[in-house]
Amino acid sequence: MRSRDQLRSQILSAARAEFAAFGLAGARIDRIARAAEASKERLYAHFGDKEALFREVAAADGAEFFRALTVRPEAVPEFVGDVHDLAHRHPEHLRMMMWARLEGVRFEQPPGGDPTMPAQAIAAIRTAQGTGDVDPAWDAEELLVLLLGVGLAWSHWPDPRSMTDDPIVLQRRRDTAVEAAARMVAARPR
Repeated sequence: MRSRDQLRSQILSAARAEFAAFGLAGARIDRIARAAEASKERLYAHFGDKEALFREVAAADGAEFFRALTVRPEAVPEFVGDVHDLAHRHPEHLRMMMWARLEGVRFEQPPGGDPTMPAQAIAAIRTAQGTGDVDPAWDAEELLVLLLGVGLAWSHWPDPRSMTDDPIVLQRRRDTAVEAAARMVAARPR
């Protein structure tokens, strides 16, 4: 017999796979319930409706993605490589965030969640600006968004050839993204 928490976790896992594949509109509660080995009634008892379940999965997925990333003041360009690697290892995160964005879901801070990722990253960039490792002309928050974009570039490239597991190609792409970030953040001579 599963505990309430175990059932909830299995429903969330099944919902993540379903929503990542089909989005909110295309997902089917009966498939989620079947995959979680739960009744639709139990699913509704835990989450209310499909949209509430989608929002919870999207928030958890976004939080998991950002918890896996850290900006270090002494290695700001490496952050881009970390984003690249994470996007390759967990494409489901990106699919969920894209579906959430298409559905107009705002990524609110989940209850009890760690609100520090953006704040920590911005503080690290500002520290790097103070030591001269990052051009102080950048607004730290705007730079963070641009660095994320560079790290995610290959994940968003629409050409099917961009999807690969070839370690040589992946390393080259990672190195290129980190080099692009290093050039972006380099302090310009005055």
